[in-house]
Amino acid sequence: MFQSTAYSGQKEKDYQLLVKQVDALSEGEHDHTALLANASALLNQFLTDVNWVGFYVWKEDELVLGPFQGLPACIRIGYGKGVCGTAIKEKATQRIADVHAFPGHIACDGATNSEIVVPILLNETIYGVLDIDSPNSDRFDEVDQTYLEQFVHVLEKHLAG
Repeated sequence: MFQSTAYSGQKEKDYQLLVKQVDALSEGEHDHTALLANASALLNQFLTDVNWVGFYVWKEDELVLGPFQGLPACIRIGYGKGVCGTAIKEKATQRIADVHAFPGHIACDGATNSEIVVPILLNETIYGVLDIDSPNSDRFDEVDQTYLEQFVHVLEKHLAG
Protein backbone atom coordinates (compact mmCIF):
# COMPACT_ATOMS: atom_id res chain seq x y z
CA MET A 1 0.00 0.00 0.00
CA PHE A 2 1.18 3.53 -0.76
CA GLN A 3 2.40 5.51 2.24
CA SER A 4 2.89 9.27 1.96
CA THR A 5 6.17 10.10 3.65
CA ALA A 6 7.82 13.46 4.25
CA TYR A 7 10.97 13.94 2.24
CA SER A 8 14.29 14.37 4.03
CA GLY A 9 15.84 17.00 1.78
CA GLN A 10 18.63 14.57 0.83
CA LYS A 11 18.22 14.32 -2.94
CA GLU A 12 19.34 10.74 -3.59
CA LYS A 13 17.63 9.34 -0.51
CA ASP A 14 14.41 11.15 -1.43
CA TYR A 15 14.54 9.87 -5.01
CA GLN A 16 15.01 6.32 -3.72
CA LEU A 17 11.86 6.77 -1.64
CA LEU A 18 10.02 8.21 -4.67
CA VAL A 19 10.89 5.14 -6.76
CA LYS A 20 9.59 2.87 -3.99
CA GLN A 21 6.42 4.97 -3.75
CA VAL A 22 5.60 4.71 -7.46
CA ASP A 23 6.15 0.96 -7.28
CA ALA A 24 3.82 0.60 -4.28
CA LEU A 25 1.24 2.98 -5.73
CA SER A 26 1.17 1.06 -9.02
CA GLU A 27 1.08 -2.45 -7.56
CA GLY A 28 -1.78 -4.51 -8.95
CA GLU A 29 -3.09 -1.78 -11.26
CA HIS A 30 -3.29 -2.52 -14.99
CA ASP A 31 -5.06 0.57 -16.35
CA HIS A 32 -2.42 2.65 -18.11
CA THR A 33 -4.24 5.96 -17.71
CA ALA A 34 -4.56 5.43 -13.97
CA LEU A 35 -0.90 4.45 -13.64
CA LEU A 36 0.35 7.48 -15.58
CA ALA A 37 -2.05 9.88 -13.82
CA ASN A 38 -0.85 8.83 -10.37
CA ALA A 39 2.79 8.86 -11.50
CA SER A 40 2.48 12.44 -12.79
CA ALA A 41 0.78 13.54 -9.55
CA LEU A 42 3.47 11.86 -7.46
CA LEU A 43 6.28 13.54 -9.42
CA ASN A 44 4.54 16.91 -9.28
CA GLN A 45 4.26 16.59 -5.50
CA PHE A 46 7.90 15.52 -5.14
CA LEU A 47 9.77 17.79 -7.55
CA THR A 48 10.53 21.44 -6.89
CA ASP A 49 11.01 24.16 -9.47
CA VAL A 50 8.99 22.45 -12.20
CA ASN A 51 6.08 23.85 -14.18
CA TRP A 52 4.94 20.74 -16.08
CA VAL A 53 5.14 17.01 -15.36
CA GLY A 54 3.48 14.45 -17.54
CA PHE A 55 3.40 11.82 -20.21
CA TYR A 56 3.03 11.55 -23.94
CA VAL A 57 1.95 8.17 -25.32
CA TRP A 58 2.99 6.82 -28.74
CA LYS A 59 -0.09 6.37 -30.97
CA GLU A 60 -0.26 6.08 -34.75
CA ASP A 61 3.31 7.28 -35.32
CA GLU A 62 3.20 10.33 -33.06
CA LEU A 63 3.25 11.25 -29.39
CA VAL A 64 -0.18 12.11 -27.99
CA LEU A 65 -0.71 14.01 -24.75
CA GLY A 66 -1.40 11.76 -21.78
CA PRO A 67 -1.93 12.37 -18.06
CA PHE A 68 -0.09 15.43 -16.75
CA GLN A 69 0.11 18.15 -14.10
CA GLY A 70 0.49 21.74 -15.31
CA LEU A 71 -0.81 24.17 -17.89
CA PRO A 72 -2.49 22.94 -21.08
CA ALA A 73 0.09 21.44 -23.43
CA CYS A 74 0.73 20.56 -27.05
CA ILE A 75 -1.52 17.64 -27.92
CA ARG A 76 0.55 15.93 -30.62
CA ILE A 77 4.29 15.78 -31.23
CA GLY A 78 5.83 14.17 -34.29
CA TYR A 79 8.62 11.63 -34.38
CA GLY A 80 11.97 13.43 -34.01
CA LYS A 81 10.29 16.78 -33.30
CA GLY A 82 11.24 18.81 -30.24
CA VAL A 83 12.81 17.33 -27.13
CA CYS A 84 10.10 14.66 -26.72
CA GLY A 85 10.26 13.48 -30.33
CA THR A 86 14.05 13.42 -30.16
CA ALA A 87 13.94 11.22 -27.04
CA ILE A 88 11.78 8.76 -28.97
CA LYS A 89 13.94 8.87 -32.09
CA GLU A 90 17.15 8.30 -30.13
CA LYS A 91 15.55 6.05 -27.48
CA ALA A 92 17.60 8.04 -24.97
CA THR A 93 16.96 10.54 -22.20
CA GLN A 94 17.24 14.15 -23.24
CA ARG A 95 18.44 16.49 -20.47
CA ILE A 96 18.31 20.01 -21.84
CA ALA A 97 19.83 22.83 -19.76
CA ASP A 98 18.50 25.58 -22.06
CA VAL A 99 15.51 24.67 -24.22
CA HIS A 100 15.89 27.91 -26.18
CA ALA A 101 19.20 26.60 -27.54
CA PHE A 102 17.67 23.24 -28.56
CA PRO A 103 17.07 23.16 -32.33
CA GLY A 104 13.38 22.65 -33.03
CA HIS A 105 12.24 23.03 -29.42
CA ILE A 106 8.43 23.10 -29.17
CA ALA A 107 7.39 25.82 -26.75
CA CYS A 108 4.12 24.78 -25.10
CA ASP A 109 4.78 27.01 -22.08
CA GLY A 110 6.89 30.12 -22.62
CA ALA A 111 8.03 29.98 -18.98
CA THR A 112 9.96 26.74 -19.57
CA ASN A 113 13.75 27.11 -19.67
CA SER A 114 14.99 23.55 -19.09
CA GLU A 115 13.56 20.09 -19.66
CA ILE A 116 14.19 16.42 -19.14
CA VAL A 117 12.49 13.74 -21.22
CA VAL A 118 12.83 10.02 -20.50
CA PRO A 119 11.64 7.53 -23.13
CA ILE A 120 9.32 4.74 -22.03
CA LEU A 121 9.93 1.43 -23.80
CA LEU A 122 8.04 -1.82 -23.39
CA ASN A 123 10.07 -4.76 -24.71
CA GLU A 124 12.22 -2.30 -26.67
CA THR A 125 9.06 -0.92 -28.34
CA ILE A 126 8.24 2.77 -28.03
CA TYR A 127 5.45 3.39 -25.53
CA GLY A 128 5.88 7.11 -24.85
CA VAL A 129 7.84 9.59 -22.76
CA LEU A 130 7.97 11.17 -19.33
CA ASP A 131 8.36 14.92 -19.88
CA ILE A 132 9.29 17.38 -17.11
CA ASP A 133 9.73 21.12 -17.65
CA SER A 134 11.20 23.78 -15.38
CA PRO A 135 11.20 27.56 -15.45
CA ASN A 136 14.80 27.38 -14.16
CA SER A 137 17.73 27.04 -16.53
CA ASP A 138 19.83 23.90 -16.01
CA ARG A 139 17.32 22.54 -13.45
CA PHE A 140 18.07 18.83 -14.03
CA ASP A 141 21.37 17.16 -13.20
CA GLU A 142 22.81 13.64 -13.42
CA VAL A 143 21.13 12.61 -10.14
CA ASP A 144 17.73 13.68 -11.50
CA GLN A 145 18.38 11.77 -14.70
CA THR A 146 19.49 8.59 -12.93
CA TYR A 147 16.49 8.44 -10.63
CA LEU A 148 13.91 9.58 -13.18
CA GLU A 149 15.15 6.77 -15.43
CA GLN A 150 14.69 4.36 -12.49
CA PHE A 151 11.21 5.81 -11.93
CA VAL A 152 10.37 5.11 -15.59
CA HIS A 153 11.77 1.55 -15.38
CA VAL A 154 9.42 0.84 -12.47
CA LEU A 155 6.52 2.28 -14.50
CA GLU A 156 7.53 0.14 -17.50
CA LYS A 157 7.30 -2.96 -15.31
CA HIS A 158 3.73 -2.07 -14.30
CA LEU A 159 2.67 -0.96 -17.78
CA ALA A 160 3.91 -4.26 -19.22
CA GLY A 161 2.18 -6.30 -16.49
